[in-house]
Amino acid sequence: MSQALTKTDYHFPGQVNVYHGKVRDVYNINNEKLVMVATDRISAFDVVLPEGIPYKGQMLNQIAAKFLDATQDICPNWKLATPDPMVTVGVMCEGFPVEMIVRGYLCGSAWRAYKAGAREICGVRLPEGMRENEKFPHPIITPTTKAEMGMHDEDISKEEILARGLATPEEYATLEKYTLALFERGTQMAAERGLILVDTKYEFGKHNGQIYLMDEIHTPDSSRYFYLEGYQERFEKEEPQKQLSKEFVREWLMANGFQGREGQQVPEMTPQIVTSISDRYIELYEHITGETFVKADTAHLAERIEKNVLDFLEK
Repeated sequence: MSQALTKTDYHFPGQVNVYHGKVRDVYNINNEKLVMVATDRISAFDVVLPEGIPYKGQMLNQIAAKFLDATQDICPNWKLATPDPMVTVGVMCEGFPVEMIVRGYLCGSAWRAYKAGAREICGVRLPEGMRENEKFPHPIITPTTKAEMGMHDEDISKEEILARGLATPEEYATLEKYTLALFERGTQMAAERGLILVDTKYEFGKHNGQIYLMDEIHTPDSSRYFYLEGYQERFEKEEPQKQLSKEFVREWLMANGFQGREGQQVPEMTPQIVTSISDRYIELYEHITGETFVKADTAHLAERIEKNVLDFLEK
């Protein structure tokens, strides 16, 4: 079976510190650049699962790089280079402690809340009488706090963000403008691939006083996609939508009694389950990008990444 990278412990020249996130390990170089390694870890319900998924990091990194390049005209972003299939190097930004989640359709956690009677999410009023997977009249922004590892992200309203000083009114207006413009571009690009961009999240930070898009963008870890063909028919029949996202992992976990709650055990991730998840991610990659996925050599994964990053930093 192919190797999966679940842990990194590099010591690059000029390294100040390292942050191990749920999926990415971020190395701070001289407080100027960030080396972001997209590992093969996989998380669901804010829990990092015990097994890595081969090629997942490569896929996420390459999808994000493609969309960062395709949206540079909308807003500046942090990316400088991708020296390795699993690595992006970018400028260091001071991140806003919120994630800008934008939803075009009522599904996932928003639908679960709506079905339970909620008519407001993050301060946004929702129309009465909506059905699962129904398109909103306009995309809505439902931010969350950006949690530390092992903690749960929490819904937060625009008003709370401003009241807590997490962003100034001017900054928040820019975050909102960029979020909606990026979502519109993502929606257009998805439609060209026969997909619907259902919801996604963006992270932003400041570099030299300017707001930059950071982290990943429009990947299946941060976004949900439906297939355009058959959407309307399935919606009218109230059938589940055929989707491209990490939701299939959550569904497998829920079917096996796990939703990240205290006392619950992650079900066994057999080699067959791991391979099937990897295969689904490859399917996601090829649908989203329109390109054939080329598997990088995983024989000496950690060493390959280290060499490629060192070569780049020494330039």
